[in-house]
This record gives sequence, structure tokens and C-alpha cells, in this order.
Amino acid sequence: MGGGFRVLHLVRPFLSVLPEVQTAERRVPFREKVMYTVVSLFIFLVCSQLPLYGIHSATGSDPFYWMRVILASNRGTVMELGITPIVTSGLVMQLLAGSKLIEVDNSVREDRALLNGAQKLLGVLITIGEAVAYVLSGMYGDVRDLGAGNAILIIIQLFFAGIIVICLDELLQKGYGLGSGISLFIATNICENIIWKAFSPTTINSGRGVEFEGAVISLFHLLFTRADKVRALKEAFYRQNLPNVTNLLATVVIFLIVIYFQGFRVVLPVRSKSARGQQGSYPIKLFYTSNMPIILQSALVSNLYFISQLLFKRYSNNFVVNLLGKWKESEYSQSGQLIPVGGLVYYITPPTSLGDIVANPFHAVFYLTFMLTACALFSKTWIEVSGSSARDVAKQLKEQQMFMPGHRESNLQRELNRYIPTAAAFGGMCIGALTVVADFMGAIGSGTGILLAVTIIYQYFETFDKERASELGFFGF
Repeated sequence: MGGGFRVLHLVRPFLSVLPEVQTAERRVPFREKVMYTVVSLFIFLVCSQLPLYGIHSATGSDPFYWMRVILASNRGTVMELGITPIVTSGLVMQLLAGSKLIEVDNSVREDRALLNGAQKLLGVLITIGEAVAYVLSGMYGDVRDLGAGNAILIIIQLFFAGIIVICLDELLQKGYGLGSGISLFIATNICENIIWKAFSPTTINSGRGVEFEGAVISLFHLLFTRADKVRALKEAFYRQNLPNVTNLLATVVIFLIVIYFQGFRVVLPVRSKSARGQQGSYPIKLFYTSNMPIILQSALVSNLYFISQLLFKRYSNNFVVNLLGKWKESEYSQSGQLIPVGGLVYYITPPTSLGDIVANPFHAVFYLTFMLTACALFSKTWIEVSGSSARDVAKQLKEQQMFMPGHRESNLQRELNRYIPTAAAFGGMCIGALTVVADFMGAIGSGTGILLAVTIIYQYFETFDKERASELGFFGF
């Protein structure tokens, strides 16, 4: 037994105290899965609107302002942390396993259980750490004004909300629901944000008079109230610092492009040894790792934002802190929101407009390079950690007594290796490229958000079809 295994075994004493959802012992009917999924979503939405008790204020700069929608979090509520702890723990464990600092044999059930336990334990610790950091950093008012009682109460609320998210995600993944809690919560938050920015009836005065926030409502309002219809259309399509019709159209275009790319796949024919004549297929999609690269990249960036902004507030004259990121208050924000203007965090933030790209082309090139590289690397590493590499797939097919017609059984892994690593790396780069294009076009909800929403919704459509086909007794993968 190697040293890596001994490190993983340190988690064993904690498994008995960690919250756990037992794997479904029977096959859960499709309707029951839908019910569990809807109830889980309802609990999440309630938590997203339930205000934190004991806070003095939730104004001022928000370190996670850029990533709120993607992290399925809502400021000032018990769902303040969203899915950040789960995704961050997954990212850390992926890096440890990918770099072989922790050796995991996915074919061994005990190893998989220990890895899941380690990830869950790390998620709980990150939840506590982030809750304490939020309170101490003054996000809910000065700690001295809050008092020890309120500070502890806020930490407890955030901790229990984090445990609820972990349990809901595990409930869905253990066979009781459809998909994963992470994907469900992200898609809901992003779609809600897009619909709100398209149809929001909220009025805002940004110096041009009273305007509606929603792009569609603003279009009709301007057409009905302005005498110059051409100028009204121009303002509705190109207004600055508020959602406009061009942003909405860009969102629709990106949605359609991503759906089109979802159809790109290589279908490998497989046949059963045990049941003669029974034939199926194993599809290898272009987006082989689905939305995981972009989720992990978002977790990495959000944590860098949080650390950088926290350090800059206290040590703004420190050279190393400025190298990580410089921040200033946005002139368009009513709540004193800080925006990155220098350092690493500035260059990994998407340009705000085409004018910004022209004015600072190095920023655009750096952001593009970062997105493509990060998504490709995360995608390539994820297949090794998640049990979806060519070796793992070949083993699964052999266990199911499946083979590829025209190929020897010993050549199955080699044949899969021709497609899977390429699909993972190139697919990750494509996801990164589409995200950048969406950001450059100014799509609502950010390029990352749209990519996540489309891939998750498409994934759910596929899951629905697969579940229904399975209930009808069809054969397939």
C-alpha cells in the first residue's frame, strides 16, 4: 500500500460523523426522481430567499459579485456561499488526485468511498472557513458592532446551509433524483438571471433619466415614450451599463451555437457477448466532460477574487498584493462595488465591451489564453479523476460483457484512447472559446453562465429521454 493510500485513509475516522445519503437500494421510478428533483430545487430556492438573521447590513463591495449567478449564491441570504464549498473541495481533490499526491484506484469501491468522504469533509471545512472569513472581513458590518453572539449565529446559519447543499447534491447523485444538485442549482440561478434582465420592471436612474432594467420592457417603453423612434431603437439596442436588446440577441445566438455543438459526437458501435443480436452504441461527445471544466474554472477564479479583494482592503500598498490584484470602486455601482483594474485578477476578468478590447488588446489576449488553457487542462484532468478515461470506459464495457465489432478485446482501450483524450482536451478548449465569444459579444449572464445553462439543460433533456427509454425497457447507453 503506497503513501498516497495512507493519506486517504486518514479520512476514515471522520466518515461516521459526516452527513451521508444512502445509495438507493432499489431502482427509483422516473416520477419519483422528478419529485425528489423538484423538492430539492424548492428547498434551494427557499434558502436563496431566506435572509440571514443577525446581520447589520449586506451592502458595500461584494467579492463574489462577478460569480454570484454561476455559484448559485444570493447575497444576504443563508445561501450566501452557494455551491462554492462543494465545487472548491472537488477542485482541490481533483488537483491532488491528478498530480498523484493522493493515489486513487477508481476500480476499488473502498477507495471511491474514501475519496468521496475526503471531498465531503473538505467541503464542510471550507464551508466553516468561508463563513468565518465572511464575518471577520466585515461583509455584514463591523465585527465589533455585530457582537460575538450575532457573529457565531451567522456562521452557524451559513454552516447548516452548506450542509443542506451537500446533502441535496448527494441525494440527487445517489440515484434519487435527476442529474446533480450543483448543475440544477446553477442552471436555475442563471436562467432566473437572464429572464430578470430581459423582463425586469425595476426602474433605475443612471443619469439618462428613469429607465427600466429589463431589456425587452425598456425597448417598448422607449418606443412608446420617445418621439424619435430611430433614436429610441438605437438606445434600446446599445444603451450602456444596463441590459440592452443587443445583449439579449447575443445570448440567444450563443444558446443556439452551443446547442448545435452539442450534436457533435463520435458514435462507437458495441455489441453484447451474452445476448446475441443485442447491439448498442457508446457516444463520445465533443463536450465529453460536459460543464465540469467551466465549473472548476469558475471556482478557481471566484476564490482568487475573494482572496485578492480581502488582501487589497488591508494591504493596498503591498507589491505582492497589487500583483495579485488592484481594485477600485465602480462609478456605476450604487453600493460601492469594487472592480478589478490591475494585477492577475484583472487579466482573468472578461473585457467589459468591444471598446475595452480595442483599448487594451493584451487584456483580451491574456483572458482568451487563460480560458482556453484552463478549460483544456481541467477537462483533461477531470476524465482521469471522474472515472471516464479510456481505461475506465474500457473496463466498464468489459464488465458489461460488451465488445466493439471488428476489434480485439485487448485493443478496446487503445481504440477508445484515439477519441476520449482528444474529445476532453479539444472539447474543453471549445467550451473556453465559446465562453470568451459570449463575453466579447456582451451576452447576458456572462459567457460562463450561458455555457453552463445550455449544457445543463441539454444534459437534463438527455437524462429525461434516457430515463423514459429505460422504463420502457429499451437497450442503450
